[in-house]
Amino acid sequence: MKKLYWAACTYLALGLIAGVFYREFTKVFDGHGGETQLNTLHTHLLALGMMFFLICIALEHAFQLSAHRRFSTWFILHNVALVWTIGFMVANGVVHAMNRDELWGAAWSGLAGVGHILLTVSFIMFFVILNKRIRVTEYHRAQEAAQH
Repeated sequence: MKKLYWAACTYLALGLIAGVFYREFTKVFDGHGGETQLNTLHTHLLALGMMFFLICIALEHAFQLSAHRRFSTWFILHNVALVWTIGFMVANGVVHAMNRDELWGAAWSGLAGVGHILLTVSFIMFFVILNKRIRVTEYHRAQEAAQH
C-alpha cells in the first residue's frame, strides 16, 4: 500500500510542477502553449497518476490487489507507460510552443503512441487483476459466512 501512496504523492508533485511549467514556459514564447500538449500535462499527471493511485489504495484495502502475482509487473508497467506518455507530451508541447513544428515528425508521433498502447495494456491488466481479486474476496467472504 505504501508504494501506491508514494506513487500518488509523486504524481501529485509532478502534476503541480507541470502546471507551473506550462504557465511559465508559454509566457516566454508569447503564449503559444495553448495549442500544445503542455496545457493537458497537468491534468494527465493528476488524473492518471495521483487520482488513479489514490483509488488503487482504496481497492488495495478492500481486495488486497498486491496479493495477485502480477501486481508488481502491473505497477511497473503502469508507471513506465505513464512516464513514457508524459515525456513525449512534454517534448511535443515544448517543440510546438517554440513554433518548431517541423521538428516533430511521424516517427516521434509513433513513439508517443507507444506510451498510449502501454497504458492501454496496463489498464487491461489492472482490470484483470481487480476482477480476480474481487472473485477471491467474494469466495472467502462466502466461506466465512457459511462457517457461521
